[in-house]
Amino acid sequence: MRPLALVTGGWRRIGAAIAEALAADGWDLALHAHHPEAFDRDMIARLERGGSRAQGFAGDLADPEFPGRLVDEVAAAFGRAPTLLVNSASIFRDDRLATLTAESLDLHMRTNLTAPLLLTRAFAAALDDGRGSIVMLLDQRVRNPVPDQLSYSLSKQALHASIRNLARDLAPRMRVNGVAPGLVLPTEDYEDAQWARLTALMPLERLAAPADIAAAVVYLARAQAVTGQTIYVDSGANLEAFPRDFVYMGRE
Repeated sequence: MRPLALVTGGWRRIGAAIAEALAADGWDLALHAHHPEAFDRDMIARLERGGSRAQGFAGDLADPEFPGRLVDEVAAAFGRAPTLLVNSASIFRDDRLATLTAESLDLHMRTNLTAPLLLTRAFAAALDDGRGSIVMLLDQRVRNPVPDQLSYSLSKQALHASIRNLARDLAPRMRVNGVAPGLVLPTEDYEDAQWARLTALMPLERLAAPADIAAAVVYLARAQAVTGQTIYVDSGANLEAFPRDFVYMGRE
């Protein structure tokens, strides 16, 4: 029987790349999205052609009742609990201290910190005495923060801090690790020329691709002697102390 992975945010961008890489590595996939409209029939067909069973599950991670319900739904649908949890989903909104609101901070914390922790608890409980692995998707700014997107940054810094705590708490049955990407995929906020300038700023003079992030997740899923670690997949961005978020840099 193929092992089963639960990937939150597994239908688009980096999450989709992680799902594709895990399928190629021999995993069945429970893929979460906020709304069922995100489910991609073409993606399911690709995964199934490769031998994976894939199914979508929808719900709001900011709802504290949903993480436990999600793990139960996945176990019921597949007839077994997942042995890999990839906490990839997150929200990312722009704020600084001057514009910070209690509502924004609370939403980021509930989605980016509380939900992964509650999912981890439910995941470990569902496996009972079995062994499993958890991978948290972070951000290279947890090492060198910038003043922008304060609520988001704080939520990812807190999630980063939880990895070593959880690794100690859940050993020896569970391994807990993190992957911290840097700048990977452009959004409509970036200009082509700006993207090229930002690429040149990286110590490796390139940007990580979604496949690079996915490869790190696959490695950690299989690395039986690794726990409590964070891998920075960011072309060396964490080695630099950038003054602002990348979206504000490299503009003419």
